[in-house]
Amino acid sequence: MKIGFAGLGVMGGPMARHLVTAGHDVAGYNRSPDKARAWAEAAGGRFAATIGEAATGADLFILCVGNDDDVRAVAAAALPSLNKGAVIADHTTTSAKVAREMADLASGQGAVFIDAPVSGGQAGAENGQLSIMAGGDAAGLARIEPVLMHYAKAVKHMGPSGSGQLTKMVNQIAIAGVVQGLAEAVHFAQAAGLDTDAVYDAVSRGAAQSWQMDNRWKTAAAGQFEFGFAVDWMRKDLGLVLDEARSNGAHLALTALVDQFYSEVQAMGGARWDTSSLTARLQGRSNRS
Repeated sequence: MKIGFAGLGVMGGPMARHLVTAGHDVAGYNRSPDKARAWAEAAGGRFAATIGEAATGADLFILCVGNDDDVRAVAAAALPSLNKGAVIADHTTTSAKVAREMADLASGQGAVFIDAPVSGGQAGAENGQLSIMAGGDAAGLARIEPVLMHYAKAVKHMGPSGSGQLTKMVNQIAIAGVVQGLAEAVHFAQAAGLDTDAVYDAVSRGAAQSWQMDNRWKTAAAGQFEFGFAVDWMRKDLGLVLDEARSNGAHLALTALVDQFYSEVQAMGGARWDTSSLTARLQGRSNRS
């Protein structure tokens, strides 16, 4: 399949590389041309200097960009150059509102827009093990699902346009609570003078086990946060969640509190730290007391 791919960062770069490896003709565009050139050379894909160039003649156009406004701009620029009936798959985490807007825009120009946010982080992208939750036209998704499976372990259709983004919000709500619990558990273990490695071995085989515990306990205990899903990105996502909750009447007291805690991590200089850096906030409080 001829594919255009916009956004070749820590997530999009490896995802697009998997498509090239699978034999697809992939043109990669990035806001920073140097990054797109480097990706093309390393992955064997084609360098696209513009969005229109990446989209020209494509049957599938994939986005992995920053926010609502980025999606609006990139999709609008790509649509005129796509083949008739092409599918746009957006892996950006955005509002459900913009997903519905883009679905209407694409439909008016003979294309299909699928909101398809992902979970699994950079490691999931690198290893082709992402989970994709999709909203929009079911037939359009079915056409591209075999392609998405080159970097995913699961693709689930959640309903009409916006449903993928709403499901990603559920994902982020659940993660926020778990990471705060993990931070407090690590903090408590350290305050109690316990061997945190031994504590992990003791509790990770029982009901407390989680992906966050298995992948973030030891680094959080060691105060290592210079990697992973950045606090800035999580705050963007939680902002979308809280905005949607104001519209649908959901009560998200814990999510709002964790968002506030992340603002404190940002103030500590941890804007680009991994989300597990909630532990650093508690350690900082202990050091000040």
